[in-house]
Amino acid sequence: MNKTVNINLANRLFHIDEGAYLKLQRYLQSVKRSFANTPGSDEILADIEARIAELFYEKLENERQVITQKEVDEVIAIMGQPEDYIVDEDIFEDEPQTGKGFTEPKRTRKLYRDTDQKYVGGVSSGLAHYFNIDPVWIRLLWVVLTIGSSGGFILLYGLLWLLVPEAVTTAQKLDMRGEDVNISNIERKVKEGFDDVAQKIKSVDYEGVGNKVKSSGKTFFDTVGDVILFMFKVIGKFIGILLIIIGAATIIGLFIGMITVGIADVVNIPGLNMYHIVDASNMPIWFVSLLGFFAIGIPFFFLLYLGLKILVNNLKSIGRIAKFSLLGLWLISLILLIVFGVRQATARAYSESVQIEENLPFQDVNDTLRIDIASYDRAYRNKRTVKMGDGSVLSRNDAGEEVIVLDDVEIYLEESKDTLASIEIIKESDGPSFERAEEIATDIVYGYSIEGNVLFLNDFITTARKNKVMDQEVRINLRLPLGTLVEFDHETSYRCWRFHFDNDRNLGGCDLQDFVWKVGPKGELVCQGCPDIKQTNTSEKNKISINEDGVDIDIQENGESFTLKISEDGVNLKAKESEREGDHEININSDGVDIDLQGHKDSIDL
Repeated sequence: MNKTVNINLANRLFHIDEGAYLKLQRYLQSVKRSFANTPGSDEILADIEARIAELFYEKLENERQVITQKEVDEVIAIMGQPEDYIVDEDIFEDEPQTGKGFTEPKRTRKLYRDTDQKYVGGVSSGLAHYFNIDPVWIRLLWVVLTIGSSGGFILLYGLLWLLVPEAVTTAQKLDMRGEDVNISNIERKVKEGFDDVAQKIKSVDYEGVGNKVKSSGKTFFDTVGDVILFMFKVIGKFIGILLIIIGAATIIGLFIGMITVGIADVVNIPGLNMYHIVDASNMPIWFVSLLGFFAIGIPFFFLLYLGLKILVNNLKSIGRIAKFSLLGLWLISLILLIVFGVRQATARAYSESVQIEENLPFQDVNDTLRIDIASYDRAYRNKRTVKMGDGSVLSRNDAGEEVIVLDDVEIYLEESKDTLASIEIIKESDGPSFERAEEIATDIVYGYSIEGNVLFLNDFITTARKNKVMDQEVRINLRLPLGTLVEFDHETSYRCWRFHFDNDRNLGGCDLQDFVWKVGPKGELVCQGCPDIKQTNTSEKNKISINEDGVDIDIQENGESFTLKISEDGVNLKAKESEREGDHEININSDGVDIDLQGHKDSIDL
């Protein structure tokens, strides 16, 4: 049983084994003695402790883990022993020796803001260290991008200023340059700092500095930078809150949706268990919902994490393993969803149709034929159904089998080539191949019936549930002999948009029920007993004339008329809404304004 000790190293709390603590204490005391007479020894020791604390923090899997002698030995091997370094003026001319033959691999540069070489916030110089180029090129690039984006890149600069930490400690400055953070480099960097300060003190213009201090305690850029930084911090905090709300709400919504869809096969939720009817990939619904959750949820998780990073300065990283695991999971989910979409698309890539033609045994083809609609509501009134939201319904046929009921039926009229009436049923469907599309089209069930001289046409089709929804549709070509009299039942107005019948009155399918029609050439219906259409001289009416005499507009159609005449005598406007109503007339001339609205006459003298 070993005793543990709590220590505070560089403002970080660690639990350390007693033996490891004693070894670490001896090491730090040895380092302190080595730099006892070195300028800046306190800063060197503080940076060494900060680096040791950082190495310990990287090795811990959780905050409750105890540091043992193994971790202490590894850290000492990286930092090196104090006796391995010669602390004198020639230390910068020689390559330092590593402790106990251990060499730390070359470190990857970390992105910091370099405030020692800043103009505004140190972002450009920090990026220059990260990419190992001269800061001048980064600053020139900022200028070009800012001008090219009409100032948009200023916001990006502000975000980097807000999110990228400043290199404050010597260890951070070494990290920024990609140099090893060990005793030798920390000492060298601190000593360089003291030498720079001494050189500046020697070459300083004391009189100029005095005047500058009297005039202002800060430079102009420092003041502007502080103001801009404060503004960006406020904006950044707001953006962080917004990202957290968006990310959290999206993830919660996706999770609820995934759970709901995932249990749809266990708990009968109307509508959700219809997924397999439209799905052609045969992938389980729970698996697709899980892929969707990962593909959409992972980006929003990182959005949430970014918002937390903006709000919480010392937020612990989730670690590289977690980041790369989530990235891999997201890529796998995205790829599988793309495969799912491709399979869905290819399942409906081909289209095929089958035709069936049958004679219609009317009781007397010379008598007036009546066309009526046998609607879905009438046929499945007493059956249990589940609506799927797109006009499709899942129900059962008379044999008790589950069928999909679709309403994609269109009806056309053609002239028969002989004296017999017939009906052509064209069934069409999509499928993954021509052969499969033809099989699905053949399985479409469409019905009609004849009672005396009444033809009942179904306004729906059915197919077995196993065929799924494959854009099945039916076209009905009704062929009647020339001269056949036809009338439509008034109930057909419920589904009148299905009729595509040419007629001499240019009426739509919903306006055919009030008249009797005769089949004319090419299947055009000729209205029987309809009011005559008045013939007008189109050369004198429906004209617009604009010339040096003025404006003359005369439009008449279906009993309605509108005339407008503008000349040097004045303005005359006349309108009539129907043949049964009188004229509305307005005259404007030198005598005044004369208004006559169906007998109500008013005059205004000018």
